[in-house]
Amino acid sequence: MSTTSVRAWTYTNGYPNTLKLSTTTVPTSQAVQKNHILVKIATCALNPVGIQMMNLPKWNLPVGSYRDEKGTVMDFASTVVSSGSDRFKAGDEAFGMSLMPFAPGGGALAEMAHFNLAATPVVKKPEGWSVEKAAAISLVWLTAKACIEAVAPFVEGTQSKRVAILGGSSSTGIYSTILAKRTGWKVVATSSAKNKEFILDDLKVDTHVDYTKDDVRQAVGAFNPDAVIGCVGGTECIALASSKRYITIVGDKTGRTMMGGPATYYDYMHPYYAAAQWVRWARG
Repeated sequence: MSTTSVRAWTYTNGYPNTLKLSTTTVPTSQAVQKNHILVKIATCALNPVGIQMMNLPKWNLPVGSYRDEKGTVMDFASTVVSSGSDRFKAGDEAFGMSLMPFAPGGGALAEMAHFNLAATPVVKKPEGWSVEKAAAISLVWLTAKACIEAVAPFVEGTQSKRVAILGGSSSTGIYSTILAKRTGWKVVATSSAKNKEFILDDLKVDTHVDYTKDDVRQAVGAFNPDAVIGCVGGTECIALASSKRYITIVGDKTGRTMMGGPATYYDYMHPYYAAAQWVRWARG
């Protein structure tokens, strides 16, 4: 396959020390594979999950392809250069999310990328959208949609139809709130005081909790939510008396070098976290 070199941010292992501006290869326009698209990246969006993926313990294995440079960043807006699918043609503006940014040519933090459409949710960009807006929406919108769908059976089956959204001013928190309100649910959302007006006036939540001064568990618990969506980590609202479902997109812990959900506990570099998670699972 004929290829060309493009600039890209890559890493090997030991993030953040190995993250660097480097080069990667993508196919030439004539060599794009079937059901793939070659795109010129206009802009991309950074998300915490990018750090989580770069910190997956498997990248520390000193064997085979694990030592190779890997791309990073999932969300993108782009212009199609060449297409191996009838869905797109050269010149189309497209946006989406790479589910395999670490694959060769698969990272969005690059000049160009070669995306497998089977592993890349991607659609044409609406004419009225800026590339910045398009790049920023895919991951957080789909995450919010998945959260709402996950708690819906536990909320819709009640008369109160109440949900708590922890981190209401975060990207996923904003979209989760919008979807919940459109569904007709009542919402309590947490944020700092500086975002209170936005939470109440723009997002139209029913109750606001200031996590910087309020007792979050007590204040959220007083709302009697039927489910909780956690967008900021922590354990304050796990197992509230009224809650029948707890969803978190972050996990119990956050940090610059270890961030994300339950998978981060099963890390041979952090045996204490792994043991603690197994104990929690065993206890239900």
